[in-house]
Amino acid sequence: MPVEVGDLAPEFTLPDQNHQQVSLGGFSGRKNVLVVFYPLAFSGVCSGELAAIRDGLERFQNDLVQVVTISVDSFFAHRVWADQEGFTFPLLADFWPHGAVAQSYGVFDEQKGTARRGTFLVDVEGVVRWKVVTELGVARSSADYATAVAAVTS
Repeated sequence: MPVEVGDLAPEFTLPDQNHQQVSLGGFSGRKNVLVVFYPLAFSGVCSGELAAIRDGLERFQNDLVQVVTISVDSFFAHRVWADQEGFTFPLLADFWPHGAVAQSYGVFDEQKGTARRGTFLVDVEGVVRWKVVTELGVARSSADYATAVAAVTS
């Protein structure tokens, strides 16, 4: 069942591109979290979406909000991609069990074995305050992220 606005966000702990464990609960009481699921590193639409986050990071991440991105790629692939593209926010590996976190959020595509494009803004209490889900080939708007972040932090 997909996670909806008003639901408690499923907890997760995943390795980032530096093989450091990152937990949603680690931000509890301190920061809102913009959780961005994407299908695969190095793909065209995903590269464009994450580049938009990188290029406008000050609009999405600050003292009140942390950006984390999640795909089924390994942390090894994320490390290379982060170095190549200059991504400084966490790229989390939902590698094993394969896509378990994406499944818990209701954005795992069983046919393709990847996450769909789902974004969830989780508040400091762990409640989903905003979400958008698109299909694999449909890019999300970073302007929508900025609007959602501004609404939860004002």
